[in-house]
Amino acid sequence: MRIEKLRTEWDIDVRFVHFPLHPKTPSEGMTLELLFAGRDIDVPAAQARMKQLMEAEGLPYGDRKMTYNSRLAQELAAFVVTQPNGEQIHERLFQAYFVDGINIAMTENLIEIATVIGIEESVCREVLTAGHYRAAVDKDWDRSRNIGVTSVPTFVIGQHAVAGAQPYHVLEQLLEHSGARRG
Repeated sequence: MRIEKLRTEWDIDVRFVHFPLHPKTPSEGMTLELLFAGRDIDVPAAQARMKQLMEAEGLPYGDRKMTYNSRLAQELAAFVVTQPNGEQIHERLFQAYFVDGINIAMTENLIEIATVIGIEESVCREVLTAGHYRAAVDKDWDRSRNIGVTSVPTFVIGQHAVAGAQPYHVLEQLLEHSGARRG
């Protein structure tokens, strides 16, 4: 994956920042057709393009038909990354959402995802029900809005950014332009 390659080739720290992509999606989710209704988007063609982009990155991509609200998943991820091996949560959530079609707005599904990487069920439940990481996600959402993020992924380094699934050389150019050093 490009991010891992960048980490090994450049002297950088990578931090995932949460972004409110479709925050009004109900917890039960909605079909992609409904999400994009009236926006002149050919959903099957967009899905085919996404599948090609994912395959080019060596990433799996399922036959996704639904979108789900990711707010609770973001709150859980904000906690889990503070735990040993917590960075794995991003890959697990990606797999659940984009490959397996799991509703990541549902507490029980999130608990199951996090326990696979060693987070205790009771701790997950507490984090998700008490909202301990709500403020952290709100802060990320505010930061995303303030710097003009409108899509995912968006790669930001200092005051420079590129949006969308970019070729590796474009990300290297962003790093060079931002003054990053090779590792």
